Amino acid sequence: MGTSARSFLSNKSAKIFVAGHRGLVGSAVHRKLLSLGFGNIVVRSHKELDLTRQADVEAFFALERPRYVVLAAAKVGGIHANSTYPADFIAVNLQIQTNIIDAAYRHGTEKLIFLGSSCIYPKFAPQPITEDSLLTSPLEPTNEWYAVAKIAGIKMCQAYRLQYGWDAISAMPTNLYGFHDNFHPENSHVLPGLLRRFHEAKVSGAKEVVVWGTGSPLREFLNVDDLADAVHVNVGSGKEVTIKELAELIKEVVGFEGGLVWDRTKPDGTPRKLMDSSKLADLGWSPKISLREGLEATYKWYLENVAA
Repeated sequence: MGTSARSFLSNKSAKIFVAGHRGLVGSAVHRKLLSLGFGNIVVRSHKELDLTRQADVEAFFALERPRYVVLAAAKVGGIHANSTYPADFIAVNLQIQTNIIDAAYRHGTEKLIFLGSSCIYPKFAPQPITEDSLLTSPLEPTNEWYAVAKIAGIKMCQAYRLQYGWDAISAMPTNLYGFHDNFHPENSHVLPGLLRRFHEAKVSGAKEVVVWGTGSPLREFLNVDDLADAVHVNVGSGKEVTIKELAELIKEVVGFEGGLVWDRTKPDGTPRKLMDSSKLADLGWSPKISLREGLEATYKWYLENVAA
């Protein structure tokens, strides 16, 4: 993990709570901590602990009193999911964040890392996006519910730091993908959604795959295991591809031989979203997993764990 997490590395017996350890980000952080030799990692499934219930979260922290907390739990999804379930995206994420941040502070957690999202930045933020672009102009409407909740989490960490001097920090990952991603046919993000769509088209012998929008928006993608190695401020790969280039690469990795059709009646979302990760680069960090390599590994995981 990056410089912001060095204090984690000094005591392998310290109790660490990874909230959301079964999700895309949380599972990668969990894997990284285990690989580093941490032996006192606390995790809870949703069935064991509903993070939206304040009383349950309060009881958990009163009992466990973790020294460090990685807040990776969240309700996530792509354009379709955000448009269909706006109340869920703002309410559930606000509940999770508020419950964990407040309970962690009051029960003696020394450091909390809150995982935000690049969607917190304005739709037309100057590129590459720097941290000070936050709240300078309107958000992308297709994911504003999720973005507003994430901004509230960032500001809550800042407020507790200002008022109480508590060590609560936020990391802003770019578009992530990898093992344990959400491959739901309608509610997933663009990369896992395309991977599933091309796989199912290949299996069914379909002649073409329809993709939303024009294919022109630019995105950068970071493998989630690279993120776990660098939880600090803006975290991106620094490399962009168009959605069209991404779709063609996934088509190749999956082995689908049909055609691509662009549904221009559907929204593109933000036209460009490249993170300025210069603060991390200045510390000597750079991602290790190429997009093709990451896609091949993710497709293999998908075949073994989702499609099987």
